[in-house]
Amino acid sequence: MSKFDRYAAVVLDIEGTTTAISFVYDQLFPYARRAMNRFLTNSWRDPGVQGDLHLVEEQAATDLTEGVEGVPVIPPRGEAEEVRREAFVANLLWQMDNDRKTTGLKALQGRIWVAGYRDGALRGHLFDDVEPALAEWNGRGVPVYIYSSGSVAAQKLLFGHTEAGDLTSMLAGYFDTTVGNKRASQSYVAIAGAIDRRPRDLLFVTDRIEEARAARQAGLQVALSVRPGNAPLPREHSFPVVRSLEETL
Repeated sequence: MSKFDRYAAVVLDIEGTTTAISFVYDQLFPYARRAMNRFLTNSWRDPGVQGDLHLVEEQAATDLTEGVEGVPVIPPRGEAEEVRREAFVANLLWQMDNDRKTTGLKALQGRIWVAGYRDGALRGHLFDDVEPALAEWNGRGVPVYIYSSGSVAAQKLLFGHTEAGDLTSMLAGYFDTTVGNKRASQSYVAIAGAIDRRPRDLLFVTDRIEEARAARQAGLQVALSVRPGNAPLPREHSFPVVRSLEETL
């Protein structure tokens, strides 16, 4: 017997649910780090890249004003291009070392990952049960959506360049934190409204207990994902646990 009532649509988290958390920290971030200097050298005159670097420069100035320790200084415009580029690389790597989430850094990381996916250096990791589950839901006419803290663009890159191929045709849509914080119940109400479903007709799968509580408060059905490398769950909770998406079918 299923652990869940009949549901009309599925909403999936990524990290710890469809994808190993280690993929981000062991592959995506190290790749961005290795490729940063080469990417900036090759893309230095790209207007979009320059716009992102302007944000990095503004952030560095703010950090200095606020007395942040250790922030690498960006030389002023007019300095040699190579000197400024090396300073940007140093600042961006320093930000990564300190696990910062600034807008400029995230934008540049995203550009690097786009290039990596497109040239085949990166492949999006999915657990073995994900593609069969997506195929099963599609066969049943159950739309599947993604809700992740990563940008919609990053979500599409991952599912468009997986080890199993391009799976974007199996997904009905994507949501990121522009719809709201994943720990806020209103975010899940907003998602239900956006896809024209009642909250109780949605199944949300996540590895995070805080997100599970918020989704349940909004009225969704919820499953907690237990995968290798995930943070341990509280010993006592009232959510169904799944170790494979096949357990939700």
